[in-house]
Formats: sequence, C-alpha cells, structure tokens
Amino acid sequence: MKRRNGLLGAALVAIGLVAAGWAWAQSGSANGEVTKLDKAGGRIELKHGEIKALDMPPMRMVWRVREARLLEGLAVGDKVRFTAEKIDGQFTVTAISKAP
Repeated sequence: MKRRNGLLGAALVAIGLVAAGWAWAQSGSANGEVTKLDKAGGRIELKHGEIKALDMPPMRMVWRVREARLLEGLAVGDKVRFTAEKIDGQFTVTAISKAP
C-alpha cells in the first residue's frame, strides 16, 4: 500500500510540474497604460504593447485580474508593467506594477 501511495504522489507531482510549465509558456509581460478601471468587477482596460508570448499585437483591451487587490493604488493614466496569462480561456493579468 505504501508503494502505491508513493507512486500516486510521484505521478501527481509530475502532473503539477507539467501544468506549471504549460502555464509559464502561456504567459507574457508588457508595458501599458491604464485607460479604465473596474475595481468592483476585477477588470482593467490597458493600452499595451506587443505580447509575443501570447501572440498578441499592440492594442487596447479589457483584462480580468487574478485578484482584485492587484488594482489597489492604480489610476487611469498610470504607466504600468504587467504580466498576463491565458487562464481557463481568458486573458488575465496576474501581476501589475507602476512603471518608473
């Protein structure tokens, strides 16, 4: 029984590592400017540059944010640096900070 549990644990770790690698490959960083904020809805509109990792040209679009707290301290007009991923089929901002 112990051996089977050990194999199951090892298999779950391997699956987790593969999933983490896939998520990393589906993420990208870019510079942008905040054009609209919807803190209650957990969304932000950004005018951003190209995001090669997501095969996305420069554009203006609305993004959901992974956590509403990411929007704290941001205002329309702020220049930002952000990281985004495609999560459950939706482009999502996973990290964001004001650019210097």
